[in-house]
Amino acid sequence: MELKERHCPVCGLNGASSVYSASNIDESRLNGYSYASRKAPELMHFRLMLCATCGLLYASPAPGAELLQGAYEEAAYDSMQEAQLAARTYMKYANGVLANLPDRQGALDIGAGDGAFLGRLMEAGFTRVEGVEPSAAPIRAAEERVRPLLKKGIFREEDFQLGAYSLVSCFMTMEHLADPGQMCRAVMKLLKPGGAFITVTHNYQSFLNRLMGDGSPIFDIEHLQLFSPQSMRHMLEASGFAGVKVFPLTNTYPLHYWMKIAPLGSGLKKWLISFSKSAGFGYLPAPIRGGNMFAVGYKPNT
Repeated sequence: MELKERHCPVCGLNGASSVYSASNIDESRLNGYSYASRKAPELMHFRLMLCATCGLLYASPAPGAELLQGAYEEAAYDSMQEAQLAARTYMKYANGVLANLPDRQGALDIGAGDGAFLGRLMEAGFTRVEGVEPSAAPIRAAEERVRPLLKKGIFREEDFQLGAYSLVSCFMTMEHLADPGQMCRAVMKLLKPGGAFITVTHNYQSFLNRLMGDGSPIFDIEHLQLFSPQSMRHMLEASGFAGVKVFPLTNTYPLHYWMKIAPLGSGLKKWLISFSKSAGFGYLPAPIRGGNMFAVGYKPNT
């Protein structure tokens, strides 16, 4: 795995960074789910640097964009129920943003997975809805009504019309990007004046993630950076967004999913998941404040 040194992808600085955690990658443990969404935690990560300027944790050295694109193209997918519940949660938080938009014509979801959130946007009256997703498996699993709206590939600014979108969303994807700051600047160009960018990410400074420490599933080979409220606000405001708000989010997932990512021994975890599913209660939706945050920023009208 060829790795490259990186500067902080939010503020572009390097000299002010210090080592937060050494790499613990074991390539022999990688498999088809290593770059899949909502997988069982492997608790492997590249060397993490802490930026003293914006507070971002970022991997350096790390894989280049081409290697990552290939890994995500072939990633497996087995989390449709979780995706539907996540889309419902994201829509609940997005409802507070929709009333502020110029209209409901044009919405783009970056890292759209199986398009579950696109379906919610359509139900909310949005037209010209589309998504971009690098992995083939979730697109194949998408509902028939949204599958034609999904473009396979990585997000590229030149593939979309400038100034055409009232809403751009990016959920649980910013950690995976080689250059999240560049993506935010591109989103600014795609939005109409008054349009909004909404995103959900992990918050490494949340109480639960600090409590679990190195046992938190957010420390993962997929994550090239991890945000705090400070670094998220810094990135959005540096990209030109106004009215930026960042606040905690309560996720609702099946109980068996929370068991899957819990810091438990593998044997006990497998038994609990199997028993909960066979008994039926493992599929019950459970709302938990699991250490994620919701952020919104608006493109200025002038």
